[in-house]
Amino acid sequence: MERKLSLLLVICLLKGIAATKYDEFTYNGFQRSELYLDGIAEITPNGLLRLTNTTNDQQGHAFHKVPLHLKNTTDGNVYSFSTCFVFAILAEYPDVGGGWFALVLSPTRGLPGAMPKQYFGLFNSTNEGNSSNHVLAIELDTISNLEFGDIDSNHVGIDVNGLRSTDAAPASYFVEKIGKFKNLSLTSEELMQVWVDYSNPEKKLNVTISPISVPKPSRPLLSSSINLSSVILDTMYIGFSSSSGAILTFAYVLGWSFKMNGQAAALDLSSLPSLPLKKHRRKLTSLIIWLSLGVVVLIAITACGIAYIIRKKARYAEVLEEWELENRTHRFSYKELFKATEGFPEKNLLGVGGFGRVYKGKLPTSKTEIAVKRISHDSKQGMREFVGEIASNSQLRHRNVVQLLGYSRRKGEVLLVYEFMPNGSLDKFLYDANMPTTLSWSQRLKIIRGVTSGLLYLHEDWEQIVLHRDIKASNVLLDSEMNGKLGDFGLSRLYDHGSDPQITNVVGTFGYIAPELTKTGRATTSTDVFAFGVFILEVVCGRRPLMQQESLDLHLVDWVWRSWRNGVILEVTDARLGGDYHLGEVEMILKIGLLCSHPVPGARPTMRQVMQFLDGNLSLPQVPRGGRGITISSPEHAEELEES
Repeated sequence: MERKLSLLLVICLLKGIAATKYDEFTYNGFQRSELYLDGIAEITPNGLLRLTNTTNDQQGHAFHKVPLHLKNTTDGNVYSFSTCFVFAILAEYPDVGGGWFALVLSPTRGLPGAMPKQYFGLFNSTNEGNSSNHVLAIELDTISNLEFGDIDSNHVGIDVNGLRSTDAAPASYFVEKIGKFKNLSLTSEELMQVWVDYSNPEKKLNVTISPISVPKPSRPLLSSSINLSSVILDTMYIGFSSSSGAILTFAYVLGWSFKMNGQAAALDLSSLPSLPLKKHRRKLTSLIIWLSLGVVVLIAITACGIAYIIRKKARYAEVLEEWELENRTHRFSYKELFKATEGFPEKNLLGVGGFGRVYKGKLPTSKTEIAVKRISHDSKQGMREFVGEIASNSQLRHRNVVQLLGYSRRKGEVLLVYEFMPNGSLDKFLYDANMPTTLSWSQRLKIIRGVTSGLLYLHEDWEQIVLHRDIKASNVLLDSEMNGKLGDFGLSRLYDHGSDPQITNVVGTFGYIAPELTKTGRATTSTDVFAFGVFILEVVCGRRPLMQQESLDLHLVDWVWRSWRNGVILEVTDARLGGDYHLGEVEMILKIGLLCSHPVPGARPTMRQVMQFLDGNLSLPQVPRGGRGITISSPEHAEELEES
C-alpha cells in the first residue's frame, strides 16, 4: 500500500511539471521536458530553451518527441488545435535586429537538408516553396528579406511550405481600450506571449501576440482562412526552428503548452525561468560608467596629445560593424586605400560615372595596381546584403571578368577595389575623338567574344547565377592586350541555380534596360542578354544606345532594325572602320545583336547559345526583315512573338 501511494505521488508530481499526453502537453520551463534537440538548440541549467547561441550561420531545432495525430482518418480533416508559448529575443544590437525563429508543424524532427540564415533552418534553396514539404510555420522575423517578400524587419507571418508568408503583419497587439493595434518590437528583450489557434469547423488559423503583462487580446494579429488538410499529414511533429546570422542574437522560449480539440492550458507565468544577461548588463553598465570617468580623467590629463591623435585618425575613420567580421578577408582599411591613391587627387582620377568616381592606386605593400571606385551608400537597410554581394563577387575568377578585390566603408561611402585595367573603359575608344587610335574590326570582335565568355560564366558556369544588371560599353574594361573584361559589379545580384531570383527593383542605364523590366521590375538573365545585345550593336556601330535624329530620340536597336528591314544593314557599321572588316562576320554579329535585343524575352538566346553562334557550333536562325517569328529558346512565346 505504501509503495502504491509513493508511485501515485510521483505520477502527480510529474503531471504538475508537464502534462505529456498524446494530445496535449504543458511546459512551464524545460528542465524536465520531452524535447528532441539538434543543432545549436539547448536547455540551459535553469530551464530555458535556447534556440540560438554565439555561433554564426547555424541552425537549431527543438521538437516535442511525441508525434501528433492531427488528422481525422475518417474524413481527412485536421483536428482543431491550440498552442501558446512565451519567448524573448535578446540581440546584441536591438535596433538592427538579426534574430528569427518559428513555431513549426513538420512531418519530421530535425528537418534534414535545411539551411540556416534566411531559410530559418526549415528549407533550402531547392525545396523552398514545394508543396511536398507539408510544413506549417509561424515566423517571428526581425530581418527584412526581399527574396521572400518580407513586409518589414519586425513582423509575424504564416508560412505554408515556404518562407513567402501567405499572411503577415507588423508585430503588434490589439488594445481594447483604444480600439487599435499597438506596435511591439520583437527584439525589445521583453517577454512576449504568442497564441496559435486553428479551428477546423471555420477552417481559420489565428495568431495572437502580446507582452507577457497583457492578457490575450480579443482580436488576433493574423486571422487567415486556410484549410490545412492538404498541408498536415496524419502524423506531424510540433516544435521550434531557428538559425543564427552574423549579428549576435539569442532566441529563448520560456514556456509552451499545446492541446488538440481544446484550448491550450494557460502557462504559469510566475514559475517560468528567468532570462540571463539582465544582471550582467547592470554590471556592464556600472563598468562602463567607471571606465567613462577614467577616460574623462585621462582626456583631461593628456588633452593635447589625444586631440592630435583624434585629428589624425579622423582622416582615416571608417565604419566596421560586428556582422562584417565574416567578410574581413575582403575588406581593405580606408587608410590603406587613401595611401594607395595618394589621397584621391584629381590627377589619379580615371573616370566619373553615375554611381561614383574611380581612382588609380597602388597598394603600399604588394605594389599591385588597383582601381578604387567611391560610391555613396547611405542606406543602413541593405548594407549587409550589399557587402555580402561584394564578398561573393570577390570570389569570381574568369579571364573576361574584372577581378573585384574587396571593399572598404567610411561613413556614408563604400569603396570598391578592382584590379587595374591599363587601357581603361571601352567607351573611350568608341566615342572620345581625342583617342589617337581607332579600334579595328578584329579588336572589336575579340572584345565581343571576351564579354560573351565572361557573361556566360556569370550566368551559367559559376556556382551561383550572377545578374550584372548594368552591361554597357563604359563597364567593359580593356587590359594591356585589349582583351575585354566585364567590370563594375556595384548593381549585381546573386541567386542559386534553379531558384527564382525575385529581384524587383529597376536599375541600370537608360538605353540598355529591357522593355519588360520597366513593366514588371523583374531582373533576369534575359534582361542581361538584352543589355548585351545593345552593347554588341554599340561596338559595331560606334553609336550610343540613344541617338538624336532629326531632333527626335531614336534607340540604336530601332535604327539597326530599320536598316535590316531596308536591306542596308552594313551601312550601320562604324564609319571609322573604313570598310576594313569581314562582311560575313559583321552581318553575323549584327544578327546576334538584334536577336539579343529582341523586345520579346522568349526570342532572345541564352549566353551559351550566343557563344555557340560565335564558335560556329550552332546555326543562326533566320532573321526576317520584319523582325517577327524568331524563336530561340521559348516556344511557348510563339503567339506573343507573332504579335511583336
